Amino acid sequence: MNKAEKILPYKDSGKDKKKQVAEMFDNIAEKYDFLNHFLSLNIDKIWRKKTVLLLKKIKPQKVLDIATGTGDLALEIYKRLKPNKITGVDISEGMLKVAREKIQRKKLSQAIDFRVGDSENLKFDDNYFDAVTVAFGVRNFANLKAGLKEMYRVLKPGGKIVILEFSQPENFPVKQFYGFYSRYLLPFFGKLFSKDKSAYTYLPESVNAFPYGEKFLEILKETGFSSVGAKKFAFGISSVYYADK
Repeated sequence: MNKAEKILPYKDSGKDKKKQVAEMFDNIAEKYDFLNHFLSLNIDKIWRKKTVLLLKKIKPQKVLDIATGTGDLALEIYKRLKPNKITGVDISEGMLKVAREKIQRKKLSQAIDFRVGDSENLKFDDNYFDAVTVAFGVRNFANLKAGLKEMYRVLKPGGKIVILEFSQPENFPVKQFYGFYSRYLLPFFGKLFSKDKSAYTYLPESVNAFPYGEKFLEILKETGFSSVGAKKFAFGISSVYYADK
């Protein structure tokens, strides 16, 4: 078990991590997009675009977006790649409600489908998807390796995964600024707008505990993926990881 798997949103609730994460995202779903864009100064939108473009060469027609949340990455995939079908899964019904409202407004219900799903027990056939994506979700997995193994299972041979996740800047002064931001500013604004201080305390704690960089690349290799690699964004505040089956 890595450190991130031990980090819980509500430490005294007595529920397992999956139930706590689902409850947390249900609680903050209505304010999630606003806070994401506000707290990142909209840079998260640029990160998603760059992540999706890593799939451009393989022209995927069936894409699975895990921990799809409010659907921003799924919508970016459709905008940039126009696959035949995008399926988004998430354990939070509250987040999916927001995602479904988005695709209804954009009249994309035929192209994008959202459903409740567990990353560690995906209800799809082996070797089914051309690409699997995750944005800011793998650090919330209750069992990281189990989730990655499921991604590997449902991915076609020759398919690609791309995983966008927060990491930790290592150089002065970005490291010091980001530490101050995540420890003080993120919980403050999270509590102010979402009324859930625990959620925006958990989120930076889960980032700090996540095995980012080379450690995560090694885990991908252990899971069976090949041609693994990574690119840092914003001096290492986030990273995109990619690999083939």
